[in-house]
Amino acid sequence: MASNSTKSFLADAGYGEQELDANSALMELDKGLRSGKLGEQCEAVVRFPRLFQKYPFPILINSAFLKLADVFRVGNNFLRLCVLKVTQQSEKHLEKILNVDEFVKRIFSVIHSNDPVARAITLRMLGSLASIIPERKNAHHSIRQSLDSHDNVEVEAAVFAAANFSAQSKDFAVGICNKISEMIQGLATPVDLKLKLIPILQHMHHDAILASSARQLLQQLVTSYPSTKMVIVSLHTFTLLAASSLVDTPKQIQLLLQYLKNDPRKAVKRLTIQDLKLLAGKTPHTWSRENIQALCECALQTPYDSLKLGMLSVLSTLSGTIAIKHYFSTVPGNVSSPPRSSDLVKLAQECCYHNNRGIAAHGVRVLTNITVSCQEKDLLALEQDAVFGLESLLVLCSQDGNPGAQATLKIALNCMVKLAKGRPHLSQSVVETLLTQLHSAQDAARILMCHCLAAIAMQLPVLGDGMLGDLMELYKVIGRSATDKQQELLVSLATVIFVASQKALSVESKAVIKQQLESVSNGWTVYRIARQASRMGNHDMAKELYQSLLTQVASEHFYFWLNSLKEFSHAEQCLTGLQEENYSSALSCIAESLKFYHKGIASLTAASTPLNPLSFQCEFVKLRIDLLQAFSQLICTCNSLKTSPPPAIATTIAMTLGNDLQRCGRISNQMKQSMEEFRSLASRYGDLYQASFDADSATLRNVELQQQSCLLISHAIEALILDPESASFQEYGSAGTAHADSEYERRMMSVYNHVLEEVESLNRKYTPVSYMHTACLCNAIIALLKVPLSFQRYFFQKLQSTSIKLALSPSPRNPAEPIAVQNNQQLALKVEGVVQHGSKPGLFRKIQSVCLNVSSTLQSKSGQDYKIPIDNMTNEMEQRVEPHNDYFSTQFLLNFAILGTHNITVESSVKDANGIVWKTGPRTTIFVKSLEDPYSQQIRLQQQQAQQPLQQQQQRNAYTRF
Repeated sequence: MASNSTKSFLADAGYGEQELDANSALMELDKGLRSGKLGEQCEAVVRFPRLFQKYPFPILINSAFLKLADVFRVGNNFLRLCVLKVTQQSEKHLEKILNVDEFVKRIFSVIHSNDPVARAITLRMLGSLASIIPERKNAHHSIRQSLDSHDNVEVEAAVFAAANFSAQSKDFAVGICNKISEMIQGLATPVDLKLKLIPILQHMHHDAILASSARQLLQQLVTSYPSTKMVIVSLHTFTLLAASSLVDTPKQIQLLLQYLKNDPRKAVKRLTIQDLKLLAGKTPHTWSRENIQALCECALQTPYDSLKLGMLSVLSTLSGTIAIKHYFSTVPGNVSSPPRSSDLVKLAQECCYHNNRGIAAHGVRVLTNITVSCQEKDLLALEQDAVFGLESLLVLCSQDGNPGAQATLKIALNCMVKLAKGRPHLSQSVVETLLTQLHSAQDAARILMCHCLAAIAMQLPVLGDGMLGDLMELYKVIGRSATDKQQELLVSLATVIFVASQKALSVESKAVIKQQLESVSNGWTVYRIARQASRMGNHDMAKELYQSLLTQVASEHFYFWLNSLKEFSHAEQCLTGLQEENYSSALSCIAESLKFYHKGIASLTAASTPLNPLSFQCEFVKLRIDLLQAFSQLICTCNSLKTSPPPAIATTIAMTLGNDLQRCGRISNQMKQSMEEFRSLASRYGDLYQASFDADSATLRNVELQQQSCLLISHAIEALILDPESASFQEYGSAGTAHADSEYERRMMSVYNHVLEEVESLNRKYTPVSYMHTACLCNAIIALLKVPLSFQRYFFQKLQSTSIKLALSPSPRNPAEPIAVQNNQQLALKVEGVVQHGSKPGLFRKIQSVCLNVSSTLQSKSGQDYKIPIDNMTNEMEQRVEPHNDYFSTQFLLNFAILGTHNITVESSVKDANGIVWKTGPRTTIFVKSLEDPYSQQIRLQQQQAQQPLQQQQQRNAYTRF
């Protein structure tokens, strides 16, 4: 019987297959809390964090925490411990508690218990709530009292609470600082308690005076208590305090370097290195040249590899920041030593060939960063040292399959990419080294090396042709086994081949890749290679691979997805047959491409599901279809100059209308329509860009390039035909100067520049519209379409997921029902929202603020028409709110003076850290019915009743006349 009741409780609680609404789920958990069995009570308590995650709005969270506070008040210590853990797990939901006073009152009642364990749990609970009750004096008093307790458990809990309140409250930190100082310096305080009290001082950074007093105390502790544990804890607290208060960071760096140099204990040295690395990452600009010099001297003198590795890791962190430029800069009045002869360079050169891989990796990284950052002329020897160091490290790590060697190899390969980008003349030797080593390396190392080759080839495409021969030879001999590493290697090598081949794969390359893939039974590998082919514009290869996968999927949605990809690849392949000056074949190629695109969009729609609507993919493809149709229409318009030349009276019509362009006949109006259509497409691409908050930068750049293509053609039409006199080329001229990150972008940029040059050379040279103008437009279209479209990562894969969930109050029980409000009152609409993230929040961009736009429109009128001011007829408001712990809330006052049903729309958009606005949605709608207020209604009825006898009297008078 008991098992049945437990099973039904769990099933009804909504954690099995059944999905319940928020109230039902809370009621089921409440039923568990009231159970007489301790096990069921505990199980109900630990289910609350999932409930908060699923329904993260204040009304539910407030009720749930009040129930948990009741359990905490009346339950045993184990239940209290469970409630404490739930509170700590749900820290970001605490500020949504509405009745904070009532919640704290129930928790705080346990502080007066005779049980020291219950008091200890309560203190930890109060410490966990410090963010919402930082200035509660009764909590402050209880913590101070408990620090004097004779029970160790209670004292430790008081220390935890004191640390949390010190971080949140300036008043508490000021008040407790002297108390902690007395306890630490008191002889009666045990050493282990002192070690727990010292870290509280890291939170004494609320003002300069407090930070200074805490720093003085720590200085006394370091000198007064020279034992290893005390020195380690005091120094680390010292560092954290300096990092938070910022003013004493240079002094702290000097202190740490002093201990590193003079203290013989390895544990203290390790701690100082760890803290120096923390400060190097957080405040590199505070490191002086003397600091770096002192660290270099310590590293050169130490005989221990572990300490040398730590010091080099600090130096490698600093070498990638502004500190390295300070180190090599010449101070006025002080002759600087040249970079080659400095201790830092000497240390890095020594360590490049060290038998410890980690030390060698950091040495190489320091040399690489110096080579890339410092532009002095006498760096030729340093460049060679960096290259030779990288080569030796590559040979050493590529033969070793253990994880440590792989981590070191990643550092070396990152340095190679950085060196190739910063010093392009060194890239050839780097690529040759990689290709040579690729044949003898382990599979895990080969994968990483392929990624490195692909990154270098993307930056410097001239190196691609030289790689192909070696890569194809390697592709023939790998992939005989079906291990995961082999599969990954096949994908990585294929990616490098696609990048290196630049424009199109040769027949031999296709044959080699297909032959290898036929012997591999893993369909996922084939799909990943096909996806890379689509990204790199090798659509003929991608089409064949997608075709081979169609029969290997178990789901109908997957079949339609693969079929749509196959059709899109086929459609893009049709455009490869375009030829300049051959406009009739261009029209047939575009028509053929559109046929496959329409098939593909039908499959793509069938592949979408409610959970995965594929909205970006559908919109991107629809825009591509519309763009191709616009191109086709423009070519037909250009051809109409030959098929339908202007009539003989066109000049007379133009003179009559005062529009010189009318002498060209109907083509002038058609060109105007085409220009408007391309501008409309550019606007739609802009909307797609704004809606793609979670897209990676390469995908967004791709969308931007499509938008620029539309703007380019519309500008060309305007400059050549519609308005040659006022056309300006200055704002378009700088488009090609930006650095291109991919081959697709590079080729598109060269097309833009070429088209602009052609348009500029024709502009004002011939009177519009001549065959030269139409030929220029058609050639521009063909040049744009000859660059194979790149389907970027976001089309296939969503690495970041961000969504906003809105809740409006008041809200009707039934969405179709309107909310009743009197016309002489204003409606206070409260909008609450929760930002929900996927597994990698903030990978590409983070939400800084949410913009809420509220508008209302009158759906249907009721009653008489009164003269109402125009301001009272509509509501249009906008507010910006910054989410805190992924939650935001705001209110709007809306006026509904006109009787009838009003439609209120709340739409949200977000602003990222760079100030860019993204139209992420959602869009929520509710209905409001504006009713006449009772007093006005009563007066109106009285007036009507008073008018009725008068009307009846008038009617009688009319009858008597007759």
